[in-house]
Amino acid sequence: MTVGEQLRTAREAQGITLEDVAARTRIPTRHLQSLEESEWGKLPAPTYTIGFAKSYASIVGLDRVEVGDALRAEMGGGALAARPEAQVFEPADPARVMPRWLVLLALVALVVVAGLFLWNRNRTLSAPDEVAAEAEAPVSAPAAGTPAAQPAPAAAAAGPVVITANEPVWIQISERGGKALFQSELASGQSYEVPATATAPVLRTGRPQAIRISVGTADAPPVGAPDRTVSNVSLLPADLMRGPSATPAAPAAPQAR
Repeated sequence: MTVGEQLRTAREAQGITLEDVAARTRIPTRHLQSLEESEWGKLPAPTYTIGFAKSYASIVGLDRVEVGDALRAEMGGGALAARPEAQVFEPADPARVMPRWLVLLALVALVVVAGLFLWNRNRTLSAPDEVAAEAEAPVSAPAAGTPAAQPAPAAAAAGPVVITANEPVWIQISERGGKALFQSELASGQSYEVPATATAPVLRTGRPQAIRISVGTADAPPVGAPDRTVSNVSLLPADLMRGPSATPAAPAAPQAR
C-alpha cells in the first residue's frame, strides 16, 4: 500500500472524513485528497508534502516518523523528487562553527530590532497623520537596467490567502497601523487563513523560509530572505503574487482641505 492508501484506510477505519482532518490540521482538503491519491503534481514541494503527511498521521493514529520516512522513500523515484529544494549547508569542521561572541551579538541585535519595532508601532498608532503621509509617498523608479515588477495575472490573485507552516514558526497578522488579527506559533503543517474581511492585512515573522503562502490554488513567491525578519508584508492577493518587490497596499488617506 502507498502512504496515501495507508492514511485513507486508517481514516476510514475511524470513521473520520477528510473535512475532519482538514479542520484539525488546518491543511486544505484538496491537499489531503491529493496526498491520499498520490497526485504529486497537485502538491507543493516535498518538504511541505511530508509535513502534511506527518500531521495527517498524527490525527489517524499512525507513526509520524514511519509515515514521513515511507513517503520520502516513495517520492524518491517519482516526479516529485525532481523538484528543486533549498540545500542547507552544515559545517563538519568544529572550527567553522559560529563563535559564541557572534551568537551573543546576534541576540543583542535581535533585541534591538524588536525594540525598534515596538517603538515604531507605538509611533504609528499615536500619529495616524504621519502614517497616511508615508502611504502617499511616491514609489521610487527602478534603477536603470533593473526590470520593473510585472503585475500578476488577475486569475492568480483570486481566492483565500492561506499561510501554512513547514516547521514551527511564529507569525503575526494585523491590520496595517491597526489591531492584531492573529499572533501565535504555527506547528508544522498547521495553516492560518487570513480573514476575507481584513482591509489591509500585513505579516511579520522572523523566519520567512518556514512558511508557504497560497492565494487560492496558486503559491505566492517567498516574502523574504531566510532567517531575516520581515514586517509590514502586505497579505492582499495582488501584492503577494507580485512578490516582495511589490509596494504594499495601504488605505487611502483623506485629502486635506
